[in-house]
Amino acid sequence: MNLPDPQVIANAWMSQMSDPGQWQSWFSGAPTTEAHPLAAMMQDVGVHIKQDVMEQLKNEYMKDFGELWQDFVAGKTPAISDRRFASAAWQGNPMSAFNAAAYLLNAKFLTAMVETVEATPQQKQKIRFAVQQIVDAMSPANFLATNPEAQQKLIETKGESLTKGLANMLGDMGKGHISLSDESAFEVGRNLAMTEGTVVYENPLFQLIQYKPKTDNVNQVPLLMVPPCINKFYILDLQPENSLVRYAVEQGNTVFLISWSNPDKSLAHTTWDDYVEKGVIEAIRVVQDITGEKKLNMFGFCVGGTIVATALAVLAARGEQVANSLTLLTTFLDFNDTGVLDVFVDEAQVAMREQQLKGGGLMPGRDLASTFSSLRPNDLVWNYVQSNYLKGNDPAAFDLLFWNSDSTNLPGPMFCWYLRNTYLENKLKTGKLVVAGEKVELGKIDAPAFVYGSREDHIVPWPSAYDSLNILKGKTRFVLGASGHIAGVINSPVKNKRNYWINDSGKARNAEAWFDGATEVAGSWWPEWAKFLSDNGGKQVKARAKPGNAKYKAIEAAPGRYVKVKAD
Repeated sequence: MNLPDPQVIANAWMSQMSDPGQWQSWFSGAPTTEAHPLAAMMQDVGVHIKQDVMEQLKNEYMKDFGELWQDFVAGKTPAISDRRFASAAWQGNPMSAFNAAAYLLNAKFLTAMVETVEATPQQKQKIRFAVQQIVDAMSPANFLATNPEAQQKLIETKGESLTKGLANMLGDMGKGHISLSDESAFEVGRNLAMTEGTVVYENPLFQLIQYKPKTDNVNQVPLLMVPPCINKFYILDLQPENSLVRYAVEQGNTVFLISWSNPDKSLAHTTWDDYVEKGVIEAIRVVQDITGEKKLNMFGFCVGGTIVATALAVLAARGEQVANSLTLLTTFLDFNDTGVLDVFVDEAQVAMREQQLKGGGLMPGRDLASTFSSLRPNDLVWNYVQSNYLKGNDPAAFDLLFWNSDSTNLPGPMFCWYLRNTYLENKLKTGKLVVAGEKVELGKIDAPAFVYGSREDHIVPWPSAYDSLNILKGKTRFVLGASGHIAGVINSPVKNKRNYWINDSGKARNAEAWFDGATEVAGSWWPEWAKFLSDNGGKQVKARAKPGNAKYKAIEAAPGRYVKVKAD
């Protein structure tokens, strides 16, 4: 395969970097004929870089690139630590190694330029995010002409890898998403969401599953689990060895779980109030009726936790304390710091969504999936472009990534309310919001709380999860797990992986102080949660032999119909 002449490439780069007009185009668009896309973005948000800072960056870049070029001419392979370029195909090919090193140098320059932009924190966050998208997309690993691994496989397979890669790409275009996993390897109800149970209630918004006990005796206080309505509940019930639902049942709990519907046009006018009143509060009533227990151990994951807390505050305003305990996993109650998601939420973007959806409509699941993939493009986009398309590989069977691609829609009015009142205006913690006819004061929830955060969570930064302790007034305990938003939560003791941190010396003034006094523990945090449930589970009683009762009869076996509905 013919490769570009490195001298030509170097001369082009060097001439661009030594031309003040070209440099000016990166941030102002003048005096060259056309503004660079990055410059246009900076102009749109009204920011700029000081000329002296620009000159310093230019000089540093020229120095580093000159050294890189001299090393290349001398036959010295650059040291590259980035895992995208770690293979022998990259390291053993001087041209490929040079391309990778030059790309990393350019990425370093662009990233440094962002940090010198004169802008508000939110503007800088948006620019940083956009530049990172550009940087990740322009990696030489993403193109057949500059990816030596893909080229090598093309030669070894006599072109079959390219044919297979094109077929994979066309297949994904038909599905509307990149295949992250072998989707033929999994089926919900066959080898995912396998914990035995029965749907005992349903309305248009959700099905309620009651799981079959696995112990002769159970905690008297039942557990109601509320997953996020973004994606599907079976993230909590993947396979037996990593199912949090199954684990809770095995620990002697009577477990109920909400399976949210995948909204279609019939739910296009559904509101946040509906998710609270017709969702969580309705599920609470059914569990109370079936079990005869007035108080429940309540559980919420991500936005499911935000909905649960809202529902409990609504009931508290009505003079009813139904939570015997509250578990919140990677949940926002205080939206002061929403991390990288902040780039998607400002007045203009929220107003646009309201114009489109507030009066009725659906937020498509594919749009939500694209948003979350853009937070980790190298892991969730480009890695699979390289493997599936450039190299013609079939994606491996991975249950978590299969779930990640199983999108759900959201009702427009609910989604718009959520964006404005939480992410944009952070009103949930103020006590001024009215939901389901009641003023929401989270501090009126009277229950001990187990609050969990994941240390590398890019969706709910763990200090924000910790901030829930400053809102809830009952006895609280915080546990910090390793890894990210999903992998940190789904960390079964069976595999004995990762670690977690605890600090039981009392509530610290903030997350940083809490971590400074924390103790690291090897393994899964799930046993910590199991003990919390046991401590708040009441006395041991005989497990119920049958699901439901005379009023709420069995409808169908778990996992039910709702979870199998695909988003358009």
